[in-house]
Amino acid sequence: MNVREGAVEVEVPEQTDEGIGDEVFFNPVQELNRDLTVATLRAYREREPRAETYLDATAASGVRGTRAAAEGWDTTLADIDPDAVELCRRNLKRNDLDAEVVQRDANAVMHDSVFDVVDIDPFGTPIPFADAAFANTRDLVCVTATDTAPLCGAHFKSGVRKYSAIPRNTDYHTEMGVRILLSALARTAARYDAGVTPVLTHATSHYVRTYLELDHSATDANAAIDELGHVYHCEDCLYREHDSGLIADPLDSCPECGGNRMLTAGPLWLGPAHDAEFVAAVREEVDDEMGTATRAVRLLDALEDERHEPTHYDQHRLCKEWTRSASGMDEFLARLRDVGFPASRTHYGGTTFKTPATVTEIREATRVE
Repeated sequence: MNVREGAVEVEVPEQTDEGIGDEVFFNPVQELNRDLTVATLRAYREREPRAETYLDATAASGVRGTRAAAEGWDTTLADIDPDAVELCRRNLKRNDLDAEVVQRDANAVMHDSVFDVVDIDPFGTPIPFADAAFANTRDLVCVTATDTAPLCGAHFKSGVRKYSAIPRNTDYHTEMGVRILLSALARTAARYDAGVTPVLTHATSHYVRTYLELDHSATDANAAIDELGHVYHCEDCLYREHDSGLIADPLDSCPECGGNRMLTAGPLWLGPAHDAEFVAAVREEVDDEMGTATRAVRLLDALEDERHEPTHYDQHRLCKEWTRSASGMDEFLARLRDVGFPASRTHYGGTTFKTPATVTEIREATRVE
């Protein structure tokens, strides 16, 4: 079937909504991901004008690489599947675009050539491609992870194996997945004396997507490692705290409720997961030709305003714990701000929010007399 995305029309195998089958992989649900990639590439060109080359490392149907080529990037598309390679070539020709298409393992391509921007969007974990990407990228590494169950702690042992960290399945499990992924990528980059700065990260529709700007020095790598640490979480009252460093210092009991059901997660990325100024620049590059433009703008609006605490709360989960009825989010957050606690909504869900306040402080500040 033919699909139009942005400025290109591509041929893709007819598949189920999740794009799972025997044909060359194409996931229609990821259109938002691809629209945001195009907007990010536009904004990044303004941020780093010398960036010219782009690698679609796991190209499949080639829709992402074709869209990058249509934006004027010097594009290479790679895939090990001969059917995928042929489809990529047809899609480029259909749109009268020039790009290099290679039938090779993505790691081999990256070890042979250096690219300004590398895009890793595999089926499942991106970790098998991370070393080659950080060793051979100048400016920006774009990463999608679709294995959210291991990242979030739902498949605990798989998460430990793949990401060399302890994930925990908490009430903020989606953000846990984001920060486990960022931690693993930061540690991988540091092995090549590269520091990462997440300029845009979002968790949407069972995947995590992040864009990491690189700085190439041991000092930058050390600074990124300094953003890592651990979160300590009480399963009884939902209290949590965090500290920096690669060595955990677990709590024996909860400082709030005295309970002993304390979880330790990490090492996690504790620093900002986005750059608000860059997020705003990406939003300016979303256009009406994009099929998910409305959703993209809404997501970027939420991200721009989102605070940087490493965990978030869910009002409904807290109110259930307190046997209290939930209130409107604007009213709830206004009560927090009225007593001096900064607070923001998050993109993780309509009832989620970030604040430096503790669980007890939130409970007292939002109590209705």
